[in-house]
Amino acid sequence: MSLVGGYWAPGFTVALTIRFRRNSLRENSAGRATRGESLRQWRGYISSPRVAPTTRAVLEPQRALSLVPMIHQRRTAMSNLATECASRDLPVIDLSDLVGTASERNAVAQKLRTACTDIGFFYVSGHGVSTELVEQVFRQSQMFFALPVEHKLALVTDKSPCRRGYEPLRVQTLEPGAPPDLKEGFQMGLDLAADHPAVRSDPINHGVNQWPEHLPRFEDVMTSYMKEMMRVSRMLMMGLAVSLDLPENYFDDFCDTPVTNLRLLHYPPQPPNPAPGEKGCGAHTDWGGITVLLQDDAGGLQVLSADASWIAAPPIAGTFVVNVGDLFARWTNNLYRSTVHRVINTSGRDRYSVPFFFDGRSDHLVSCIPTCCRAGESRRFADVTVRGHLEEMVRRTYANA
Repeated sequence: MSLVGGYWAPGFTVALTIRFRRNSLRENSAGRATRGESLRQWRGYISSPRVAPTTRAVLEPQRALSLVPMIHQRRTAMSNLATECASRDLPVIDLSDLVGTASERNAVAQKLRTACTDIGFFYVSGHGVSTELVEQVFRQSQMFFALPVEHKLALVTDKSPCRRGYEPLRVQTLEPGAPPDLKEGFQMGLDLAADHPAVRSDPINHGVNQWPEHLPRFEDVMTSYMKEMMRVSRMLMMGLAVSLDLPENYFDDFCDTPVTNLRLLHYPPQPPNPAPGEKGCGAHTDWGGITVLLQDDAGGLQVLSADASWIAAPPIAGTFVVNVGDLFARWTNNLYRSTVHRVINTSGRDRYSVPFFFDGRSDHLVSCIPTCCRAGESRRFADVTVRGHLEEMVRRTYANA
């Protein structure tokens, strides 16, 4: 079965139009953001801010009822309602204390629990990823999307058994009934040879990457960044274990040779007169474990709250945005929330972002965490492997297409 999305394309109940391609992205043009624009928020690193600022902007009428993830079974009436971005802050959590004392780790874990049970989205600081590496990632991303179209098309995901490589503009439609997403991208994962056990057992989610030959530093920069994302993701999984009253090493097997996807995304400016419902990234949920997002200072990320309002998640210096995916929500019996989100690039210039999807070991069995099912409470989901869950998401996506 083919993949779709990030690695398996983020999006749960959303319908994708992939033509056997996977998460899409779009085509780049001249006029990319300057190095300084992309990294302004990373200069002057914020070590431990308390809350993130929000912005308010009138949005187009919503038809998000069909976008509410099946995993939540929400039935919020939102059709044809003009909604403003809510005046609400997403929390910012300093991860540095996860390497501190037990009491310091527990304090961070409590903040993680509150964020994950509330909305499933939060910022993290204190992660230890250097500003210099972030700058290099943005620079290489800008250079890649500025390549001639023929150079990018030489690396399309169709040429990769595990769907690594370039995804052209408007290949994916994450939001049912909306125009194709106004973005293009490039995806990578753990670079594993054909004889690696993980590749032999799951060649759809594991394999070798394609690398652009015209950018000599691209592979080294992205490989270094992926290593840092693996470290941060494992740190987060340890904190999430503590937040669920579990041993710190509870998710260690899940984190061993995980299914991952690092995606470079480029969003052109929103057209002055967009087609009805056209946006950079349609409303969707992420399928897997957790997502760690690096975004430039263009803004545009919006998160759907329980009251059907959209909460803006603007860039904050020195932070990543983290969200819970459908798999982790399932694992917690929906105690932790996988939340609908979207991107509308109204900055008037190009937007660059770099999500890292961390989905865990392919054959790891996901069974309701004991601390997430109290006495007398029923389990909402059957046991499933990571790979089985992702395949189920593909089937549901095609059923809704």
